[in-house]
Amino acid sequence: MRIVITPEKCTGCETCVESCPYTAIVVKEGKAFITEYCQLCRACLGVCPEGAIKEVLEPGETPARKEEETDKYSGVWVFAEQRDGKAASVAYELLGVGRKLADDRHTGLSAVLLGASESEALELIKGGADRVFLSNNTLFGKFNDEPYSQILTLLIREHRPEIVLAGATPIGRSFLPRVAARLRTGLTADCTSLEIDKESGNLLQVRPAFGGNIMATILCPNNRPQMATVRPRVMKRGKRDEHRQGQIIHVKAEGLSSRTRVLDTIKEISDIAVNLQEAEVIVSGGRGLGDKKGFAMLEELAEALGGSIGASRAAVDEGWVPYSHQVGQTGKTVCPKIYIACGISGAVQHLVGMQSSDIIIAINKNPEAPIFGVATYGIVGDVYEVIPMLIKKIKENRSKE
Repeated sequence: MRIVITPEKCTGCETCVESCPYTAIVVKEGKAFITEYCQLCRACLGVCPEGAIKEVLEPGETPARKEEETDKYSGVWVFAEQRDGKAASVAYELLGVGRKLADDRHTGLSAVLLGASESEALELIKGGADRVFLSNNTLFGKFNDEPYSQILTLLIREHRPEIVLAGATPIGRSFLPRVAARLRTGLTADCTSLEIDKESGNLLQVRPAFGGNIMATILCPNNRPQMATVRPRVMKRGKRDEHRQGQIIHVKAEGLSSRTRVLDTIKEISDIAVNLQEAEVIVSGGRGLGDKKGFAMLEELAEALGGSIGASRAAVDEGWVPYSHQVGQTGKTVCPKIYIACGISGAVQHLVGMQSSDIIIAINKNPEAPIFGVATYGIVGDVYEVIPMLIKKIKENRSKE
């Protein structure tokens, strides 16, 4: 769907210019034009005295459906993004939460896999999918917004899933809004929790709002599918079953067009020895450390545990540690087996990035610190007294092995 202005009817009166809250309409040489800043808010429709502004459908797009048709949608879908032909880790995290949602709705779980092999589709089935829509067309080998959004839109229109999920990754954030706009439905970004409302059956989509100061629950009761992107490393992977059986549906990518072509993809070379999001043990420091010297102590503990260093935003803002180590809403979302929070109070912005960790150990002088509310084990004490004792004890145990 897009909004167009018929040049033959436009008189250049500029009435539409004033109606647009996004300043997306300009007048050039006596004619009004819609720019790329248009957000499809439709505020300009009906204001033109000449009737020059109207909505038109994109090729293959259907008119908006009636609300009473929402009960015709069923099933939970996840978009399984791939990188270099391998399904990304976030795909299996989505299958974990998708399986729970599908079971709550007594329906099936499907995955959409583009640009990968049948063996990867079988892995998704073992990870929890009942069926996989697979297209290994070379058009999908390298990510491109246009063909990706086209094929997913066509599949959703044909099969009518009730819920569609994707990772809040650069890929998911890039093309899923295009799909939602074509389907004229809602999309909640960066969700940290997903549940089914037992009374209405609607998807409860929880995400940080107002700078992370509150957690908002968002619903899409009148349109389908209900769409959301989910932060990587927030959801737990589903249990893998080697004997699980499912259906692979091969999708023909016919009639798709793209105005752009991806020539090459260049990976950024990181100077960080360990990927924080893949670390099994993370030792994080916050403002409670007092200064940069405290991180030298945390590095010693992390080294003894074979882990990596994390940090709160406060520590990064102070310049004590590089941004690449930041955990939280504006940093990385992590899910290690052990997360040790040292001198971190536990603001919600930090919690959304680490509260899915298997074991959380909090060390803080303040017994009322919010971090203790999510901690598996809490130690009320000075980090400069507790950490050295931990290091000493770990080294003693290691020397006995």
